[in-house]
Amino acid sequence: MGCSKMVQAWITRFDQPVSLSQAQDGPLAGLVFAAKDNIDVAGVPTTAACPAFAYVPAEHATVVQRLLAAGAACLGKTNLDQFACGLNGTRSPYGAVPNAFDARYVSGGSSSGSAYAVATGQVDFALGTDTAGSGRVPAGLNNIVGLKPSKGLISTHGVVPAAQSVDCVSIFARTVGMAVRVLRCASAYDPRDPYSRKLQLAAQPWRGSFRFGVPSVTEFFGDAVAESEFGLAISRLRELGGTPVAIDYTPLAQAAGLLYDSALVAERYAAVRSFFDAHEDEVIEPVRSILASGKAYSAADFCQAQVRLQALARQAAAMWDSIDVLLVPTAPTHYTIAQMQADPVALNRNLGAYTNFVNLLDYAALSVPSSMRPDGLPFGITLIGQCGSDLQLAELGQRYHHATGLLQGATGVPLPQQETIEGLRSPASVRVAVVGAHLSGMPLNKQLTERGATLVGAAQTAPDYRFFALPGTVPPKPGLVRVAAGSGSRIALELWDMPLEHYGSFVSLVPAPLGIGTLALADGRTVQGFLCEALAAQGALDISHHGGWRTYMASLAVAEPLITP
Repeated sequence: MGCSKMVQAWITRFDQPVSLSQAQDGPLAGLVFAAKDNIDVAGVPTTAACPAFAYVPAEHATVVQRLLAAGAACLGKTNLDQFACGLNGTRSPYGAVPNAFDARYVSGGSSSGSAYAVATGQVDFALGTDTAGSGRVPAGLNNIVGLKPSKGLISTHGVVPAAQSVDCVSIFARTVGMAVRVLRCASAYDPRDPYSRKLQLAAQPWRGSFRFGVPSVTEFFGDAVAESEFGLAISRLRELGGTPVAIDYTPLAQAAGLLYDSALVAERYAAVRSFFDAHEDEVIEPVRSILASGKAYSAADFCQAQVRLQALARQAAAMWDSIDVLLVPTAPTHYTIAQMQADPVALNRNLGAYTNFVNLLDYAALSVPSSMRPDGLPFGITLIGQCGSDLQLAELGQRYHHATGLLQGATGVPLPQQETIEGLRSPASVRVAVVGAHLSGMPLNKQLTERGATLVGAAQTAPDYRFFALPGTVPPKPGLVRVAAGSGSRIALELWDMPLEHYGSFVSLVPAPLGIGTLALADGRTVQGFLCEALAAQGALDISHHGGWRTYMASLAVAEPLITP
């Protein structure tokens, strides 16, 4: 197997991707991925970003084997914070991995190289690991998706442990749909992993009204821009039908603090104990000091820390009585590489303000892009749910991501159509055609999204309709009137699927002279949609020649300066 060495994002990049010839028809066929270099690929050194630690595995990690069997090909091994100890991407002898949008800034870690490879379009998806946020922080800082599954869902056999009882293999992708496809292929019970388990994932999506928790006190470490972007994220989740609920963040923050400020850090040391005791001087700072601190605790100290964690878990569990999902910033701010290297411990800790507790409390999490800041850096949010909520998070996260209108990673490529989240039950729904103020981005669109309706796509009516701008309507609305076959125009519209349980409340909002009836589409289908009483269209401006409401409204925006004194 030929391979070439590269610095920064890649530790080893293969001349030819590793694949299985018998898997060419698998569900991931044609896709290329990268593996963080604490995950075994047979015959290739696993370094964990520590050259002296390197070994050559005889077999693939379980997760790599499953992805290859599904048809994907592995392009190489990516850089990381040494021994997966860090959240910033600068703690590696192979070099600091830069942010995909501004090389002066950190990429986030420890799965820094994997995130960068995905954000820049070098691979379709990548594997990371997540103990304290390493599968989420790099996603949030690079405008990509970071799926942190429920613990035990993906095997960690063949993965260098960081803190084995809370480790997860994570997935980076540019879309939620891709991440879920990978998750379904990667997930399986594995008796060789002592923490693997058979999980029944929740199959009912949170559509319509749902309740999302928001920390009652938030910390952005002086970053007013990030704080403002989080406020916009709350508003967007409202538009998707959510109701914010303030939750007490105290037990979550205290649980997070135990990861490094209690005897729980001893598990970090135990993970590499034999190597560390013999080669401590081969480990870079501040990783060396963090691992060494684990030696100072007794078994009794560790037991006490576990009891404290259980007590905090009980306190935190109360929040699920009032919320379905928790919303937090993925990372509270951005730091430059220079800032991080000047103050590596405190600033790294800041990046984990909203991530460290998740695995300790056995939650699932999904980081999705939220916005681009005015300074050109990405801002991401994380949706957190109870163990087994992975598919529910994916369904909501995909709707949220597509509502942002962002591009994929740093590639400049628009988001594709939303994908069906396989494994979720699709509630009975009604397909509704909208032609005016309910179009996406228009003033009344929230009446659809707050009821859990999802955009199917664009279409046109049959050429049997006239289209009118109704006078005196607020917000401005059009009227669609059916005429004799072939004597009208094709009018642009959007098709939305609305859960049947919310359809009645939607129809009740439609004011006269508008109503819901049966529309004929250009392709011969019929759907429910907005129609107008013919009497109301008499004397109204016929705008059929514009072909749709967006075009008509755009024409008003162009014409307005012409009539301004």
